[in-house]
Amino acid sequence: MVGNSEVAPPGVLLHTSSVILPIRFAAFVFAIHVCALSLCAQTWQAAVDGAARATPDARILVVDVDSNRVLAAHHLDEAARTLAAPGSTLKPLVLYQLLVRHGWNPEQRVACAGNLVIAGHALACSHPVAPPLDARQALAWSCNSYFAQVARSLHRGELDSLLRSTGILASTGLKQQEAVAEFRPPQSPEETQLAMLGVEGIRVTPLELTEAYRWLAREFAAHHESTATETVFAGLSDSASFGMAGQAGLGGVSVAGKTGTAEGASTQKTHGWFAGYAPATHPRAVIVVYVPAGRGADAAHVAGVVLAQSPLVPR
Repeated sequence: MVGNSEVAPPGVLLHTSSVILPIRFAAFVFAIHVCALSLCAQTWQAAVDGAARATPDARILVVDVDSNRVLAAHHLDEAARTLAAPGSTLKPLVLYQLLVRHGWNPEQRVACAGNLVIAGHALACSHPVAPPLDARQALAWSCNSYFAQVARSLHRGELDSLLRSTGILASTGLKQQEAVAEFRPPQSPEETQLAMLGVEGIRVTPLELTEAYRWLAREFAAHHESTATETVFAGLSDSASFGMAGQAGLGGVSVAGKTGTAEGASTQKTHGWFAGYAPATHPRAVIVVYVPAGRGADAAHVAGVVLAQSPLVPR
């Protein structure tokens, strides 16, 4: 099993604006939209509560894409105060903007070093052995070697600019007295690589990561025919389908998202993230899961359980 186009043939990005939807499906999509803004907050909360029973320490946040309204949450107060390294959840945020600025070629292929080490940090990839990856495949399999190469292309100060425009480094207004991200501007190529990989020099809250992925979903909607959108959307959809975030897609809802695993600032124990939105081609809700002790796959599993019981599943 390898992460290439032979195993994972390119999918089709659907644009609802150019498709005449069957009446029943169109009505269902409209119902989802109305429901998410009103009565279905109770259903979302029940879904979150159900998922939290198996992972009680998880911070879970579901936010409406259009209104930025919190639809459901578990440990919201703790989520507002939690600052943690975001791991690989930063990869699509940076890649999207580089593609918009024509600062990176999505067709460029990078060979995975497998046993990548940067400034003493062991960052070995856990994806299947594969030939050199392009941008879509690198996102699906969260290849650290690929994104370390992307980081080498950044100029000093550029990563700061790219991240700030997503809202991930600022308070969100989703909760009073929320913590604000800590970001140390990189001073060397190695520090830039570690920051872009979400390993060192940056800590964010689940609320800030939610805001960043809401920003990304809205960017996709506004620029749905751009190369940047098609590439990053496909990578996130693949990730939540058969890639590193695959467990998020087991809930019967199409989802686009990314996992992240990182170590705490003062401990070698890992924490896990999932950040994404659903439905994949018509985003209504952003879901972010932070698991204090675990890995990204654990957070993706929690997200999948939430989505399986969510109002997005037709009943």
